[in-house]
Amino acid sequence: MPEKKLRKLLKDLRDGRTTVENVMEHVGALGFEDLGFVKIDHHRSLRCGVPEVIFCEGKSPYQVKEIAERILEAGSDLLATRASEEHYKSVLQVCPDAEYHDMARCIVYHHEEKAAAGKILVITAGTSDLPVAREAEVTARALANKVELISDVGVAGIHRLLKFTERLHQANVLVVVAGMEGALASVVGGLVARPVIAVPTSVGYGASFQGLAPLLTMLNSCASGVSVVNIDNGFGGAYMASLINKMAVEGGATNEGKSSQDDN
Repeated sequence: MPEKKLRKLLKDLRDGRTTVENVMEHVGALGFEDLGFVKIDHHRSLRCGVPEVIFCEGKSPYQVKEIAERILEAGSDLLATRASEEHYKSVLQVCPDAEYHDMARCIVYHHEEKAAAGKILVITAGTSDLPVAREAEVTARALANKVELISDVGVAGIHRLLKFTERLHQANVLVVVAGMEGALASVVGGLVARPVIAVPTSVGYGASFQGLAPLLTMLNSCASGVSVVNIDNGFGGAYMASLINKMAVEGGATNEGKSSQDDN
C-alpha cells in the first residue's frame, strides 16, 4: 500500500468517512500476499518508499501477470525488469496502459504522474552498454527522478567525455555503465564531487570474463567516491542513485542548474 493511500484512509477514519473495520481490512493486508508461487510484499512501499519490483527473468508470463495484477490492485505503481515481449503481453491483460521499454526490458505503469526532482546522470562507455544503461534510466525515471543519458564517452576517446564536463557537475549522482576494462567509472569519479555508482557490464572479449574484469577494475578504483553494483545490474545502480538523489533533494543540496565553477 502506498503511503499516500494509507494517509487517506487514516484521514477518512478521523473525519468519519470510513469505519475502523474498513481500515483494519486494508491494513491487515499490508504484510504479504501468498499466491503459492510468490509472496508479494505489499508493505515494502511503506518501509522503503518503493513498492515491490518484479524481476521477470525465470518467471512465466502467467506468474508475472498475476503478480502485476496484485501490485496494481494494492494501489502501487508497477515496475518489472528483465521482461520479455511475452511478459509484456501478459501484463497488458490486466493493465492495458502499461508501457514496455524493449532495450531496457522494463515494464512500467504509474497510477498518476509524480513530480521528478534532482538529477541523475547515466553515462555509458560504449553503445554496446546501452541495454544496461537504459535499464538504469527507465528505473530511475520510474522512481520519480529527473534523468539524463550520455552515451558512448568511454576512455578510448576521453575528449568525448570532457565535452560534457558541465553536465557532470550538474547531477546529484552519476551512474557510470561500462564493460571492457571498466575504467570510465574511475575517470568520472576523479572529475566530480558527486557520488558515482559504477555498473560493470558483460560487454567485452574473452579476457573480460563476462564482466568480471570491469567489476574488479571498478572495485579497485583510485577514485574514492565510486561504489559498485553487480554485473549488468542497471536496476540496482539506479535504485541506489535514486536513494542518494532523494536525500540530496530533501536536504536542499541539489546541484541542478549549477555550473562547474560553483564547485571551485
